[in-house]
Amino acid sequence: MAKRSSLSIRIVEGKNLPAKDITGSSDPYCIVKVDNEPIIRTATVWKTLCPFWGEEYQVHLPPTFHAVAFYVMDEDALSRDDVIGKVCLTRDTLAAHPKGFSGWAHLTEVDPDEEVQGEIHLRLEVVPGPRAHRLRCSVLEARDLAPKDRNGASDPFVRVRYNGRTQETSIVKKSCYPRWNEMFEFELEEGAMEALCVEAWDWDLVSRNDFLGKVVFNVQRLWATQQEEGWFRLQPDQSKSRRGEGSLGSLQLEVRLRDETVLPSGCYQPLVRLLCCEVKLGTQGPGQLIPLIEETTSTECRQDVATNLLKLFLGQGLAKDFLDLLFQLELGRTSEANTLFRSNSLASKSMESFLKVAGMRYLHGVLGPIIDRVFEEKKYVELDPSKVEVKDVGCSGLHRPQTEAEVLEQSAQTLRTHLGALLSALSRSVRACPAVVRATFRQLFRRVRERFPSAQHENVPFIAVTSFLCLRFFSPAIMAPKLFHLRERHADARTSRTLLLLAKAVQNVGNLDTPASRAKEAWMEPLQPTVRQGVAQLKDFITKLVDIEEKEELDLQRALSLQAPPVKEGPLFIHRTKGKGPLMSSFKKLHFSLTTEALSFAKTPSSKKSAFIKLANIRAAEKVEEKSFGSSHVMQVIYEDDAGKPQTMYLQCKCVNELNQWLSALRKVCISNPGLLGSYHPGVFRGDKWSCCHQKDKSDLGCDKTRSRVTLQEWNDPLDHDLEAQLIYRHLLGVEAALREKHRELSAGTGAGSVRTGPGEAPEDPLAQLLQVLQDLQEAHSSSPAGSRPLGPNRPLALQT
Repeated sequence: MAKRSSLSIRIVEGKNLPAKDITGSSDPYCIVKVDNEPIIRTATVWKTLCPFWGEEYQVHLPPTFHAVAFYVMDEDALSRDDVIGKVCLTRDTLAAHPKGFSGWAHLTEVDPDEEVQGEIHLRLEVVPGPRAHRLRCSVLEARDLAPKDRNGASDPFVRVRYNGRTQETSIVKKSCYPRWNEMFEFELEEGAMEALCVEAWDWDLVSRNDFLGKVVFNVQRLWATQQEEGWFRLQPDQSKSRRGEGSLGSLQLEVRLRDETVLPSGCYQPLVRLLCCEVKLGTQGPGQLIPLIEETTSTECRQDVATNLLKLFLGQGLAKDFLDLLFQLELGRTSEANTLFRSNSLASKSMESFLKVAGMRYLHGVLGPIIDRVFEEKKYVELDPSKVEVKDVGCSGLHRPQTEAEVLEQSAQTLRTHLGALLSALSRSVRACPAVVRATFRQLFRRVRERFPSAQHENVPFIAVTSFLCLRFFSPAIMAPKLFHLRERHADARTSRTLLLLAKAVQNVGNLDTPASRAKEAWMEPLQPTVRQGVAQLKDFITKLVDIEEKEELDLQRALSLQAPPVKEGPLFIHRTKGKGPLMSSFKKLHFSLTTEALSFAKTPSSKKSAFIKLANIRAAEKVEEKSFGSSHVMQVIYEDDAGKPQTMYLQCKCVNELNQWLSALRKVCISNPGLLGSYHPGVFRGDKWSCCHQKDKSDLGCDKTRSRVTLQEWNDPLDHDLEAQLIYRHLLGVEAALREKHRELSAGTGAGSVRTGPGEAPEDPLAQLLQVLQDLQEAHSSSPAGSRPLGPNRPLALQT
C-alpha cells in the first residue's frame, strides 16, 4: 500500500502584465516551484503583456509538500531577469477544490521576507528548576535555507525570542545547511501567554541582515507535552502590506491535486480481470461494461478516463483489442460516413491517448527534421492575400518593394517544399511505425471497410485512419511543437504562421482533398498540385501500413522487446577535476544515454560508449548547490563502483527543464533499487570539508533529504498498473449511483434486485459483478491505514487543450 500525490498543472495565459522593458513591453515566462524548488520553466513569449502559454505538466510528489508557486518573470538578455509577480497555492487550497483550482488569479508582489524555504531542527523542553520551571530550546541544525548572498549561500544564525529576552547562536559562514548544536534557557512562568519565536537570519557585514524564516511555538502546549523535537518548516513574515491586487496583472491556471492510496496489486485483480474479460469478449459477449462506462462518463473527464483505461489495457497487452471494441461501438451507432470519429467519444479520446503513449517516438522521427527546418529558416510565409505584408527585398543597397504576387508564389513554394518533405518522410516510415500502432490501424481499416463496403465509400477506411494520424496527431504537433516535445520554445509569430499553414495543408491531404476541405479556404489553391500528389502518397502509405499480419506483428514486438530502448538521451557536461578549488575544474560535453539497464556516455551519439554505470548501482540522483561549481543546473549521480566504493558523478544541464527531466528519468528507472539513500550532500567535498554543511568527514551522513519521489510525468514513462486500476476504480465510484440505477433497470424484469449474492456465489451479469467489486474495493480502502479519510468521488478536472 502506498500514498501517491500528483499535481496536474496547466499554465494557460497571463493578462495586463506590467511593462519591464524600455520598449513598453515584456518577455514573460513562468517558473513553477514546489516548496521553493524550481520544477518547471515555461517557454518565453516575446514582446507581449498578455502572453499565452497553454503548457501542461504533471508532477508526482511526496504527500508532505506544502505549496506550489507560479512566478512570472521577464527575460533579459543582458541583465538578471526581472520578477513580475507570483501566485501561490497552498496544499490546503488545492485540497479544498476536489475538481481542481481553475481560473484567473492576481499576481502578488514578491517580498524577499516572504521568500523563505527550508527547515530547522529544534528540541524544546520544559525543565523543572529550584524556583521556577525553565524553557530550554536547543537549536541543532537547519537545511535547505534560502541563499541570500552572491556566492549562492548564506551566513545563517538563529535568534530565539521569549518574554522580552533575545538570544542568538553563532554565525555559520557560507552554508545553507548549518549545524549549531547550541542550547538556550528562559525562565518560564506558569500560565504565561507569551509565544516562543525562533527566527533564522542571514548575517551581512555592511547591509541589513536578511530574514530566512521563523517558527512560532505555543508555550502553553509545551507545558502539556513537556518536550518536543523535530524538523520544523520555516514560515515567512507576512506582516507587511501588499501592493493593490491586480496592479501586477493576472495569471490563468488550472491546477488539480490528486491524492491516491494505492492498494496492493491483488486488491485490483478482480476489477482488472472483469474489464479484460469484457474486452476479450468484444461486442459479442454477454456484458456491455465498456459502453456503460462511456455512457456514464461526463465530457469533462472523458479524456482522463480514456487515458487510464488505455494504459490499463496496454499493461495487459489488450490495447489493440480495447480500441477495436471501441471502433465497433462507434461504427454501430454511426450512419453517416462523413461523421465517423468526428466527435469527442471514448473511442476518439482513447485513440488520441494511444498515439501519444505508443507513437510519440515515431512522431519525433518523422516530424522532427521538418519542424527543425521551419524554425531554422524563419521565412515569411503567407497565402491569404488579405494578410500579405509586402516588404523590401534586394541586395547591395538596392532595394525594391516585393509585389504581392511574388510573396504569394514564394510562400507557396516554401510550403510545397515542407509538405513534400513531410509526405516523403511519412512514406518511408512504414517499418519505423510501432507494430502495435500498425496492427491497431489495420483493425480500424478493416472494421470501417466492413461497415461501409460500397464503392462510393471507397475512401472512408483511409479517412478513418488519417482522421487520427493526420488530424489528431500530426497536425496538432505541427501547430504546437513545444507541447509535443519537438521544440523547447514556442514559435515566434512568423514561424507560427508557417506551421499553421503547413498543418492546414496536412489536414487537406488527410481529408483526401475532398471538395469540402478545398471550399473552406480557396486561397490554399496554390498548394493543390502537391496536395493531390500527397493524397496518392498517403493512400499508398496507409495501404502498406495496415498490411501487417499477426506473425509479423509478433516478430516486430519480439525484436523490440530484446532491445533496451533509451529512456532519455542527449548531451550533458560532465565534471572533470584538474586540482583543488573551483577554478581548477571544468565540464566536458559528452553524449549520455539512459536505458532500463545502464547510464552510459560517449563522445558523440554514434561513437562507441566509453563508460557506463549499471542502474542497480545508483543510490541517488539529486541537484547540486549553485555555489559548488559557480554554475547552475548541476546534478549529481551517486553510485557504487564494481568494488562497492561510493562514487559521485557531477553533470551540468543547459536549463532547469532539462535538469528536472534527467533527474526525473533517473529516479523513475531506479525506483526499485535496493539501498537508495535517504539523505545526501547538496555540496561537494573540496579540500577537507563539505561545502554545504562544513562537515570534515567525507563519509558523513548527508545534510539534506533526498527527493526520489519528485518526478515529472512523461509520454515514455513506464506503466504503473496499480495506479491506473486505482484511478479507474475512483472514477467508477463517482458514477456508482448511475451504474446501480442502470442495474435496477436491467434486472427489473428478472426480480434480481440485490447485488450481493450468497456465500461462495458470484453474480451472473457483469454489471452486478462490477458493483460488487467496487463494494469490495471500498471496504479494502476503509480498512487500510489511510482509509480514515472520506473516500467520496474525486472526479478529475478536464483540462482543455
